[in-house]
Amino acid sequence: MQVQPYLFFNGRCEEALAFYRKALGAEVTMMMRMKDSPEPPDPKMCPPGAEDNVMHAAFTIGDTLVMASDGLGGGKTDFKGFSLSITAKDAAHADRLFNALGDGGRIEQPLTTTFFSPRFGMVADRFGVSWMIIVPAPTPAS
Repeated sequence: MQVQPYLFFNGRCEEALAFYRKALGAEVTMMMRMKDSPEPPDPKMCPPGAEDNVMHAAFTIGDTLVMASDGLGGGKTDFKGFSLSITAKDAAHADRLFNALGDGGRIEQPLTTTFFSPRFGMVADRFGVSWMIIVPAPTPAS
C-alpha cells in the first residue's frame, strides 16, 4: 500500500509545477488539461474559460510521486493540517531546499540545530504548502 499526496492548486497548478521543477528538481511525469479529457468535462468541474486548467498532473520529487490538479480553479489555495517532509543529505542541501521553497513563501520555523536533527526548519511555499526540511541525526556508533 502507498499513500501519496494529491495537492489542489485552484487554478495555479501549472505555476506550481514550474516552481517545484526549479526549487526541488521535480520531474513532471504526466499532465492532462481539462480540454484533453476523452470525455466531455462536467460543467461544474470545467466552467467556460477553464479548458486549459490542469485536470491531473503527476510529478516526482526524488523517489516520491506527488499528484496535483487545478481542482475547481477557485484561485485561493488552502493547505492546512499537514506538511510535506524532505530529508536533506546535509546542512548545505537543507539550506538550499529551504531557501528555494521559501522564495515568495513564509518561514514557519527557521532552520536550526535541534535535539533531533543537526538541521531542521519549516517553511510554507508561495502556494501555502507547508514543508519540513530535516537532516537526519547521525547514528550513534556501537
